[in-house]
Amino acid sequence: MNLLEEKYSKYALVREMMQTPDIIRNYNAGSASRFVEKIAGKKGIFLTGEGSSRIFPAKRAIYSLLKRGFSKPVITEASTQAMEYKLDDYAVFAASNSGQTKEVIRLVSLLKKQGHKSVFGLTANEKTMLQELVSDTHILSCGKEEAVAATKSVIEQGLFYDSLFHQLRGIKMKGFSEFAEKAEEALSIKISAEITEIMKSASVIYFAGRNNGVAEELALKTNEITRKKSAYLEGTFAVHGIEEVMDKNEVLIWIDPFKEEEDKFNECLVKGVGMKIISLTSGSSLFPSISIPDGGEYKEYIQLAAGWNLLVETGLALGIDLDKPVRARKVGNEFIGG
Repeated sequence: MNLLEEKYSKYALVREMMQTPDIIRNYNAGSASRFVEKIAGKKGIFLTGEGSSRIFPAKRAIYSLLKRGFSKPVITEASTQAMEYKLDDYAVFAASNSGQTKEVIRLVSLLKKQGHKSVFGLTANEKTMLQELVSDTHILSCGKEEAVAATKSVIEQGLFYDSLFHQLRGIKMKGFSEFAEKAEEALSIKISAEITEIMKSASVIYFAGRNNGVAEELALKTNEITRKKSAYLEGTFAVHGIEEVMDKNEVLIWIDPFKEEEDKFNECLVKGVGMKIISLTSGSSLFPSISIPDGGEYKEYIQLAAGWNLLVETGLALGIDLDKPVRARKVGNEFIGG
């Protein structure tokens, strides 16, 4: 995927994806500084939003913090279910690129009525209803997205949480230049014709991997970009019963496979079902692979960028207009008023 060929550059989706390296390169690691003191006394931190504004940014943050033994509980849930929770002791971050997502507005409105003083917004737009309702708002620098599928904003939301939690841990974010270069490499990797054909022909595209937002976000992007059915199979769920209804016309994309489980996946899915598995990894794999750079502490961002690349190539092979889905909307469930 590159901007030198018209078949890519004519799409806003691709142009926005390819802006991601510069967003990373120029990111202000101190952008979350003013929020640190505001949440310091809270028992925990609650990250909410809908779809892409929550899946990768929130789940990647939680995964990263659990690996490091962060002392405060950090949890996530979609906004409507969150209305049933008692969040008094939590600092709440509500993400909505439009600033007008209905579920998010309902939740922050409820919290405001309850007198909650530590509710913060994360959005790409100024002067929104979300900004009016919360205690403080961080406005993303990436600018408005024209494409329906959120991409560059997802990365910047992730970076905001990254910067926030680095500061809470007393650690400075660094390595942006190398990080950006690896993101650009992941976006530009040549996807083989063989893998593209497998994706193009598949009746269902499954994504397996850790519950860190990458595979789940790519499953959503599969619907928006390739218009194919997809599903996220967390961890090793793919070999815990669903193989009963899988068939040989489906494919599973495994993000950073668990080495100790590859033989089992091969036995149950490749040999048992007859389906194909493609791994997306910076290491070696038993399966046909898309080899990506090792992103170190930022590896999940690199995996996501490489996954976008794969989906764009699949969409183009299918002859799809990447910027014009039939039913999906930029604001999935917009707050109208009342």
